[in-house]
Amino acid sequence: MSTNSVTAPAQGELPLEIAKEVEIDGVGMGVLSDGTPYLTLRGLARMCGVEHTNILRIANGWNDDPPMPRVARIKATLAEQGFTGTTPYIPVKRDGVIHHAFSDLICMAFLEYYAFEAKPPSQHAVDNYRLLARKTFRSFIYARVGYDPDAAKQAIWSQFHDRIDLNWENVPDGYFSIFKESAGIQLALIREGVVLGSHFVPDGSIGCVWGKHWRDAKLADSFGERRPYLHYFPDTYPQSASNPQQAHCYPDAALGYFKKWLREKYLREGLPKYLNTKVKDKSLPAVLATAAVKAIQAGPTATVRALTRR
Repeated sequence: MSTNSVTAPAQGELPLEIAKEVEIDGVGMGVLSDGTPYLTLRGLARMCGVEHTNILRIANGWNDDPPMPRVARIKATLAEQGFTGTTPYIPVKRDGVIHHAFSDLICMAFLEYYAFEAKPPSQHAVDNYRLLARKTFRSFIYARVGYDPDAAKQAIWSQFHDRIDLNWENVPDGYFSIFKESAGIQLALIREGVVLGSHFVPDGSIGCVWGKHWRDAKLADSFGERRPYLHYFPDTYPQSASNPQQAHCYPDAALGYFKKWLREKYLREGLPKYLNTKVKDKSLPAVLATAAVKAIQAGPTATVRALTRR
């Protein structure tokens, strides 16, 4: 779905990626890493019953002043729904090549134009507009590409519960564990719709960053020495091959200090940095990282606040 004549805007620190893409009956479609369903440029053209060059001209003339009449009409439809984007597509990179994904909102606006306002109207666009209006664009694309947003989430709930069962009571009296005290973060992310996997282990990152802070700030002088304890991963985690893991627990006297550090330092700086690292080394799919970043950038959720301040 690449069209080199369309200029892509600059991308953010965690650009969207293609989670899944297929071509069915000549229509290219897929799901982006944040769950957004889309059509390719040629796929959208086929759904609208027009040549792909028609869609390309609209994309290239999106910011012309004055705009072409069809561009103005499509933009007016989108503006009624709150869309103010500077392009009608989302640029995504695959194998070093920029591709262009037309989201559900954009596709429905194009279909509406070609079905009811173009001269002459496209019967193909009419049929597809009615089909998608009945099923919703999102459910249609999810079904066609075989994308199940709930299946992975259910598996992650199971993994999360298994870790809790194995480790919740492992820490000796008078000490706290990073896993237990940061479980609220994972819980909040899952409730936000973030799918955590076996390679997304925030407590491991928190433990490393906190351990360095503990040593550098000589916190043992104020709160007492930390001590090792045994941590176990469920069989569904590759880390289970080296069970038991040795982790550190910290004196209860430092718990208030830790919660403040977690809330004010790690959630704002450490976790986004951790996600970037995992995306770059390919051990964390962008579909997970992007969703997590969105949840974090939206601000601490009530669940995170409650569980990190109790």
